[in-house]
Amino acid sequence: MNKISIIISREFTTRVRKKSFLIVTIFVPILFAIFYLFLMWMLFKEDNQKRTIAVINESTLEKPIEQINNTNFVYLEQDVNESEYATFLKEHNYYAITRIPQSVMQHAEVYMYSLAPIPLELKNEITIQVQRQVEEKKRSDIIAQSNIPDLDKKLRATRTPVLVRTLVVSESGDSKESSSEITSLFGLVGGLIIYIFIFMYSSQVMKGVVEEKTNRIIEVLVSSVKPFQFLLGKIIGVAAVGLLQFLIWIGVGAIIITVSKLVLLPGVDLAALRGATDLTPVQGINMQPEQLAIVQYVVKTIEPSFILEFMGAFLFYFIGGYLLYASLFAAIGAAVDSETDTQQFMTPLSIILIVSLYIGISAMKNPESSLVFWSSLIPFTSPVVMLTRIPFGIPTWEIILSMVLLVLAFLFFTWLSGKIYRVGILMYGKKVTWKELYKWLKYKG
Repeated sequence: MNKISIIISREFTTRVRKKSFLIVTIFVPILFAIFYLFLMWMLFKEDNQKRTIAVINESTLEKPIEQINNTNFVYLEQDVNESEYATFLKEHNYYAITRIPQSVMQHAEVYMYSLAPIPLELKNEITIQVQRQVEEKKRSDIIAQSNIPDLDKKLRATRTPVLVRTLVVSESGDSKESSSEITSLFGLVGGLIIYIFIFMYSSQVMKGVVEEKTNRIIEVLVSSVKPFQFLLGKIIGVAAVGLLQFLIWIGVGAIIITVSKLVLLPGVDLAALRGATDLTPVQGINMQPEQLAIVQYVVKTIEPSFILEFMGAFLFYFIGGYLLYASLFAAIGAAVDSETDTQQFMTPLSIILIVSLYIGISAMKNPESSLVFWSSLIPFTSPVVMLTRIPFGIPTWEIILSMVLLVLAFLFFTWLSGKIYRVGILMYGKKVTWKELYKWLKYKG
């Protein structure tokens, strides 16, 4: 164990002292923001998930929402008490309840109640349909009147933005506001960070092994330490560097958030704002009502408990995903003589990581699909996909099963990688093929 700790210390101190560590620590958050904006343009795939949504229409509009892709809308003739929404949804297998109040023509607000956050695209489509129906109803009312001056001007005034407010209902009948936009943001950013850093840090392990093997440093090292101990120490040492960077980013982020609150929201009690039903607790603050409404909306949709749970899941999947891929990348480094020879072995792993990212993006639109569900359980894709699903409120057993499978996969593939590492670390001058790797796996001892 002492030898492994020495290797961990060597890997950690060597990498932290490099200029590249400082550059990555500073500029990666900026790159994440830019890349996130780019990915938002890629969300074009249609939502084909079959859903049935109940509609309680209290307005004068006639069926303001029609079928959206494979989502059907059933208009209820009877009202349902809000405290019974959760039971009603389960009994009738409805995905959500959409209530269109009588005041929609004046205030243009629609309420959606569900057992989990609503996908962003579905919410936007409902918004567009209701807004169109409200505007057409206002136009028809104006046209029905005769001899109206400035008719064109009044018709333009019928354009009415509609706000769809999504609420998650609990078993007790309580409901709290949720946000598809914020939920999607958390999931996408978390999955993106996992994707980039699994690839980046795992590649560092592979390159380090190739460099030490090429320079014959490994021959000196393995004379005093077992190859598997060297493999484990290198993997953990690089992981410690990644965790240090994350701790720095979390600290910097906390400082930025605190300073931003003091500058942008002076005197605003966020805890009181979260529990308020209107803006009276913060009246007198030098801020427009619209701005305060946005702040209240964000504060009420982000629970501190959710942030803690999400960060815990993020750390687990970051560490678990890294350990799984790092063991495989280290085995690749031990099997080849130069970085140019690693491509044939890296390509399958790289493709899997890229596919997991695209499936994670798809999960933002359709978190219940079979592809997303199975990808969140398969260890090679679960670190990215599961993290994008968690904000949408999935069952706890799915998360636990995904974590267990990831740990088991890490142990199994680390054992396999150790067999390749043990043989390949001292082998030079031979082009290794997939067939050769298979033979190494069958070696005993």
